[in-house]
Amino acid sequence: MTTKAVTVSQTKSFMTVSLIEMWERFGFYGMQALIVYFMVERLGFEDSRANLVWSACAALIYVSPAIGGWVGDKVLGTKRTMIIGAVILTLGYALMAVPSENTWFLFSALGVIVVGNGLFKPNAGNLVRKIYDGDDSKIDSAFTIYYMAVNIGSTFSMLLTPLIKDYVNNTYGNGYGWHAAFSVCFIGLIVGISNYLVMRQSLAAYGSEPDLHPVNTRKLTMVLGCSLIAVAMSAIILEYEMVARIFVYSAGIAVLAIFIHLIRSSHANERAGLIAALVLTIQTVFFFIFYQQMSTSLALFALRNVDWDFVVFGTHLWTWSPAQFQALNPIWIMILSPVLAWAYTWGGKNNKDISIAAKFALGFAVVALGFFIYSIAGNYAINGKTSSWVMIWGYGSYSLGELLVSGLGLAMIARYVPERMGGFMMGAYFVASGISQYLGGVVANFASVPQGLTNPLETLPIYTSLFNKLGIAALACTLIALAVLPIMSRLTKTHNSHQNKG
Repeated sequence: MTTKAVTVSQTKSFMTVSLIEMWERFGFYGMQALIVYFMVERLGFEDSRANLVWSACAALIYVSPAIGGWVGDKVLGTKRTMIIGAVILTLGYALMAVPSENTWFLFSALGVIVVGNGLFKPNAGNLVRKIYDGDDSKIDSAFTIYYMAVNIGSTFSMLLTPLIKDYVNNTYGNGYGWHAAFSVCFIGLIVGISNYLVMRQSLAAYGSEPDLHPVNTRKLTMVLGCSLIAVAMSAIILEYEMVARIFVYSAGIAVLAIFIHLIRSSHANERAGLIAALVLTIQTVFFFIFYQQMSTSLALFALRNVDWDFVVFGTHLWTWSPAQFQALNPIWIMILSPVLAWAYTWGGKNNKDISIAAKFALGFAVVALGFFIYSIAGNYAINGKTSSWVMIWGYGSYSLGELLVSGLGLAMIARYVPERMGGFMMGAYFVASGISQYLGGVVANFASVPQGLTNPLETLPIYTSLFNKLGIAALACTLIALAVLPIMSRLTKTHNSHQNKG
């Protein structure tokens, strides 16, 4: 009877966190689906500026959890920090819903979202770990369901916000549709927070040490004050391209220097694992450069050079808004995740599982296939417009690559990095991923379309040329990943032998 009660309690606790995470991702991806279009179509930004602003914002969004996790563990408590982050995110989306074309207002709103994400994201994940702490049999399935919650939220919002934007703009004009769509993100967070407040007692047994004590007003004031400073700094980074570059490249040098220092100063029995983690982290950086194309070059390609009608044998099925094509990524993730999970389980049982390094190489290969699908499709375009089905199969390859590389990134850290460095290295991994998000925007700018160029026949070769080069680059990454497999195999054997001795 006792065991059953604990199981029910765990499940309810897990659902409390999963639901607020689902609504948080609903808000974030609903905003992401439109943000580059908003800057280009509503604010009149050049492609190059829109790409770099959003990529710098994505970099900050990835970097900020490295600080937010520490605040949750050591300062305010995991639960408190998570809910404060959710409230700040709500404020950020509410600011996005205010009809304004002032760039400083937009960048400040994005800065609020950066801070809210940094406080929310790592602490929600930490709560899931705490709920199933010590139960390895359940933690993997829990995170699989958790990942599915993320994709359910993002799928619905990426399909919904473009529809609302188009409907309100067509009905009322004046560009109000953009802000109506952003308000949906805000409403989603309100629902998520309300649901959490109703179910919060299910998390009474979980949290970090500060959660056990009354809130420290001095520490809370300091965190909120630092958050305001972080919002202002984020807005400055987004406004000034040179500041963004200095920030991103400095962070990159710092992460690499820290990795090298940790490898040199680590115990001999830890070194092999850290070197393996560094190699795979560098590969992950290259992957995220490809990943960032979804919300930059691929999003603008869908706007200008994709036929939005889905037709089969001459029969029209439906029409999508260009922003809705980004929903193909979470849709494919939900389709492919169970298949890959089964394949990993089958491989493990039959002694045919392949290493993480080999899965990374395979991931780059299917990403290359996806970009070649986009580039070759240009040869079959009609009046400069490629078939919408091209996006489906391209995103399918892309998403499989994401599961093989990004989906295994944190598992890689957990496998190769000593436990005493685990939290720090998780943060370093996210910082490295953030750097590559910005680099992805730099790469996307090779397909920047000059303002005033609207003929699809003229814009098509600009995009297909970039996609072909990205396909070749992903193929090169595949060959490099394959070339280092013997080294990775030796490092893994050395690491495992030291672990077994320990």
